[in-house]
Amino acid sequence: MWNFFCSLKLTIFTLIMLALTSIIGTVIQQNRTPEEYLRQYGEGLYTLFERLQFFDMYRAWWFLALLVLFCLNLIACSIKRLPGVWKTVREPSLIMALDTLRTLANHTQFDSRHNAEETAQALSESLSSRFARPVLTRTEGGLHLFAQKAAWARFGVYVTHLSILIIFIGAIIGNIWGYKAFVNIVEGDQVNQVWPRGGGDPIDLGFTVRCDSFSVTYYDNSMRPKEYASVLDVIEDDQEVISDRKIIVNTPLNYKGITFYQSSYGPAGPATIRMRVTPKGGTPFVATNREGDHTPLPNGYSFAVTGYAQSYQGMGPAVQMHVNTPDGRHGNPFIVLQNYPDFDSRRGGEFAFALLDYKQPQYTGLQVNKDPGVWVVWIGCLLMILGTMAAFMISHRRLWITIEPKGEGSVVHLGASAHRNQAAFALYFDELKKNLSKDLAG
Repeated sequence: MWNFFCSLKLTIFTLIMLALTSIIGTVIQQNRTPEEYLRQYGEGLYTLFERLQFFDMYRAWWFLALLVLFCLNLIACSIKRLPGVWKTVREPSLIMALDTLRTLANHTQFDSRHNAEETAQALSESLSSRFARPVLTRTEGGLHLFAQKAAWARFGVYVTHLSILIIFIGAIIGNIWGYKAFVNIVEGDQVNQVWPRGGGDPIDLGFTVRCDSFSVTYYDNSMRPKEYASVLDVIEDDQEVISDRKIIVNTPLNYKGITFYQSSYGPAGPATIRMRVTPKGGTPFVATNREGDHTPLPNGYSFAVTGYAQSYQGMGPAVQMHVNTPDGRHGNPFIVLQNYPDFDSRRGGEFAFALLDYKQPQYTGLQVNKDPGVWVVWIGCLLMILGTMAAFMISHRRLWITIEPKGEGSVVHLGASAHRNQAAFALYFDELKKNLSKDLAG
């Protein structure tokens, strides 16, 4: 069982399964309403996906089981290998046998005209300035120097393992104590509850959010929105704690760990239209009309506005309307342009109309997120960056020197190794041995 949880094959399997199942969560939109899923997939697929928990996949028991399995595998691998790495760092081998030293990829041998003690002292001083302070060991066979640099880099992989576990813990905290919800607020209204995605009871915010106003701008000669924004107030204990905060897409409002994102908008009821009406041969007056309603006119006539365009054929705002005769007959529809107030007078009807104002009440759609584990996730991400840099960009380098007496002088055997980036270390070793020989000769 222990070997199973320490297996690299288990790691590869769980990573592949997590990647494949995450594709499902990307293709199928999560936490929508049952009505939306039924419209999109039909009753058969909806029933199947519901049983497989595809609509809330990241909280499904089988996905959480994969995460738990991956965490157990990560912990087991770390526990199995960490003691050996700890011993390598804290209790390094200070002496390397000559036969073993000669098998290292980076090794060399050279003579010194100084005796063993003098040679060891000179090499110690050179290593202290060029590499790291060495440890001197004396044996019957000679003197031995050992130096190492960046030994802590071996723990980088374990920092990365820890960071993954911390990120998972942060995600669990967010899933248990956080939520993703939405709310629609009509201009001038306020709310103190939001509705979780996927249905459920409303969630109390603990404060009130009011929408003072909503605005939308369009690209020229189109109804494609360029920017839409809401002006929000936050009210707590009958006091405005945040006033007139404008939020747009990617510029949210955050209060007490709850974030409000601008996500949608739409009409909230019929529009109100102000028209200047000029009877044939009469005095102009101003009439107010609600879109779709019939507004009375003199002599038994009435009119109704049935449509609006922000930009009608590049000529600016316009409404479509018609006039009903006293006997109730429906008149032919016609267009009134706001930027051309005298345009309708050319139609030659009983009344000439000019569009003064068009006000469409809007609601702002807000996505509401609460994630108390987000800072835990950020800490995990920071640790992952540091651990990855230590694991892949920094190398644990070790160097062994054995000094044997030879006549009045001595023989120096030098070997070194690095646990990462062997090619770069080979170049470094060539330069180091030249400098050590030079310092010794000097």
